Amino acid sequence: MNTLMRTYYTLQAIGWENLPRRVLDLLRRRLGISQRRLPGGEVPADELRRQFVADYRPDNAPLYWRQRAERFFFTPDQLSGVASALRELSSAADWHERVGQVGERLRRGQMRFFSRFYVDVGWPPQFNRDPVHKLDWPVPRHWSTYFQFDPALRDIKCIFEASRFSWAYPLAREHVRNPQAGTAELFWQLFDEWDRQNPYGLTPQWNCGQEGAFRLMAWLFAAMTTLGHAAAGARRLARLTERAWYTARHIEGNINYARSQKNNHAISEATGMMTVGLLFPELTRAEHWHEQGRRVLQAELARQIYDDGSYVQHSTNYHRVMLDDVLWAARLAEISGQPLSPTTLERVGRALAWLLHLIEPSSGRVPGYGSNDGALVLPLSTCDYTDFRPLAQAMHYLLHRTRCFEPGPWDETLLWLFGPGALDSPVRRFDRRRPLRADAGGYYALAGPRSWALIRCHSYRDRPAQADMLHLDLWFGPHNVLRDGGTYMYYCDQPWQHYFHSTAAHNTIEVDRQDQMIKGPRFLWFRWTRSRRLRFDSPPDGRVAYFEGEHYGYTRLPDRAVHRRGVLRIDDAFVILDDVLSSAGAAGASAHWHEITLRWRLCAGEWSRLTDATAWQCSLDGQRSTVSVAAPPGFSADLLCGQEQPTPEGWESLYYAEKQPAPTIRVRGSAALPIRLVTVVTPHSGEIAPVAGPPAQATEPLGLRGVHDAALRAAIQAATAGRIRAV
Repeated sequence: MNTLMRTYYTLQAIGWENLPRRVLDLLRRRLGISQRRLPGGEVPADELRRQFVADYRPDNAPLYWRQRAERFFFTPDQLSGVASALRELSSAADWHERVGQVGERLRRGQMRFFSRFYVDVGWPPQFNRDPVHKLDWPVPRHWSTYFQFDPALRDIKCIFEASRFSWAYPLAREHVRNPQAGTAELFWQLFDEWDRQNPYGLTPQWNCGQEGAFRLMAWLFAAMTTLGHAAAGARRLARLTERAWYTARHIEGNINYARSQKNNHAISEATGMMTVGLLFPELTRAEHWHEQGRRVLQAELARQIYDDGSYVQHSTNYHRVMLDDVLWAARLAEISGQPLSPTTLERVGRALAWLLHLIEPSSGRVPGYGSNDGALVLPLSTCDYTDFRPLAQAMHYLLHRTRCFEPGPWDETLLWLFGPGALDSPVRRFDRRRPLRADAGGYYALAGPRSWALIRCHSYRDRPAQADMLHLDLWFGPHNVLRDGGTYMYYCDQPWQHYFHSTAAHNTIEVDRQDQMIKGPRFLWFRWTRSRRLRFDSPPDGRVAYFEGEHYGYTRLPDRAVHRRGVLRIDDAFVILDDVLSSAGAAGASAHWHEITLRWRLCAGEWSRLTDATAWQCSLDGQRSTVSVAAPPGFSADLLCGQEQPTPEGWESLYYAEKQPAPTIRVRGSAALPIRLVTVVTPHSGEIAPVAGPPAQATEPLGLRGVHDAALRAAIQAATAGRIRAV
C-alpha cells in the first residue's frame, strides 16, 4: 500500500470529526504547550490555597468529608446495615477467596492484576515498575513525554494496573464486613506510598486521564468506608482532596484529546470531572467541572451508543466499562437531585437491553467479542470478572427500580450504590427469547429453547479492533460451545501481538491466509470491512430462525471473493452454510484457486473424533454435543489445541495477559470459487446433516436430512427462502 493510501486510511481510522482535536493535541505536545499549561510538580502552596473557597481549612477535612458522604452512595451511619447484608449475599469461603485474601496478599507484596492473577509487587509496591515484564519506567519525566507504545517498555497497562487502585474496593469492602481485618489502615498506607512516588505530572501514571478518573473513584469509595477510623485523619483526607483537584484539572486540560478518541476514555474522564464537581464544593472550580463533565458525558453517550444500544467500540467488555462509568455518574447525579437527562437515560436503557440479550443468566457470561483489556471499573461483588450480572442488576434498578435477575451475590453492586432497601425490589426477568436485531451495530441473535447464537454483520463507520466479520458465537445452556479467541495483550511479542486480533482467531472464513482487513500501525486497521445483511427471520418462540449475510473484505483479492454465511436454527440445532463466491462477474468456476480456512474454536472438554473424519463430540451436561463439517474433496479437517509453530492455532484468552490452549477445528483446502462448507452443531447426537456427498454448489439449495416433521420442513424452506430444503 502506497504512502498516500496509508495516510488516507490512517486519517479515516482517527475519524474526520475527531481530526481537529487530535491535530491540536499533537501540536500542543510537539510545541511544548502541554508542558507549560500543565507543568510537572506540585503547585506552590499559595497557588493551591487559591483553588479552595475562602473559609477552607485543611485541618477541618474530616468535617468536609462527613458532609461529602451525604452526597455519596452511603454514609458512615448506613454501613452497619450494609455489613449485615454482605454476610447474607456471599458465603465466608467465597468472600475470603474474592475479597479477604486481597489484603492478606498485599501485605506479602502480592497484588491481583486484571481481576485474575497475583503478581509480586514488593512491599511497599513500586508503582512505576512493570511487575509482569519486570521493567522500571523512567521517572521523573513530564507526563506528556511518555509513549504508550514504547517497544523497550512493553505494555503500559502493566504499570497502570496497580495504580488504578482496583484492589482498594476489596480492601474497603473487607473493612466494612470485617472491621478487625486492618484493611482501612492498609488502604491509607498504600495511598500515602502512591502519593509519595507520583508527584503530579512527573510519572507515567499521569499520562492518561482515564486512569486518573478510575483511581479517583477507587480512592473515594475506599475513603468513604473508613470515615471515623483513626487511619482516616485530617492530613490524609486533606491530601486526597488535593489529589482530586489535581485529577480534575488534568482531565479538564486534556478532555478534547479524550473526545478525539471517540471511545470510553472520554466517558470515563467526564465521569471523573463530574464526580469532583458534585462531591467537592470546597473547590472553586467544582461547579464548572460538574457542568463540563455532565455536558461531555451526555454528548459522548449520544455519540457513542448506537441507536440499537450497541457500542462504538465493538466490544462486550468496553460496553461494560461504559455502563459502569454511567452507573457511577448517574447515581451520584440522582443523589444530588440533578439526574442525567431523560434522553440520555433512555439511550443508556437501550445499551442495557442490548447487553441483557447477550448475558447467559446462569453464569453471567457474555460472548468475548471484541477487545478485552481486563478492565472492571466497579469490582463490587464476589462474582468472577466474566460475570456481567452485577452491572446489569444495578443498572436495571437505576433505570427501572426493579431487578432483572433473581437474588444472588451479583446483588452486591446494587447494595453499595443504592442501599439495603434495593435488595427487596421486585424481579422483572428479561426475555432473552426475543430476537436481537441490532442493525445499527450489526448484531443478530438466534435464540432456541436452550441455545442461542450471536453473529456479527456490519459495515464499519467507527474504528474496528479485530478482523472478525461474520464471527459466530454459539451457546448450549451455560456452555459457550463456539467462542471468540479474546484479546490477550495490547503489546507483546509476535506472533501473539497480531494473532488474537486476526481473522485466524475467530469463527469465520479466512481466504488465502489473509485477514479480512489490512493491518495498520498499533490498533489501526485499513480498508474497513463492508457487509450486508441479506435475511433475518427469527419469530419469537418459533422452532426455526435464519440469518444470512455477506462481507466484502476479500474483494481486494483475485476474483473479488465474497464470504456469505447462512445460520439456520432448528430448535436447538444449528446449520451453518459458508459460501465463498466470486464477485468478479465471470460465469462458472473462477480461474484462480484459493486456500479457504474455516475455524471453530470450541469450549474446553474431551472432544473425541467420530468415525466420520470431520465430526467431533463432547459430553456437556450429560449429552453428546456434536460439531460436524462437510467440505469439498481434498479439504482436511483437524482438531488443534495449543499449537505455536509454524503459526498459532487453538488458543484463547478469557482474561487480559493470560492465554490458554483451546480445542479448535480447522478445515482447510484449496479450490476454485465458488466453494461451500456446511457445519452442523447439535446439543445431542442428532440426525440432522447435509445430504450425502460433497456440499452442493453455492448456487444450489442445500439438502438437509434428518428433519421428519412436515411442518418443520416447510418452515425451514420458508425461513431460508428455499436456500435450505429438508428432504
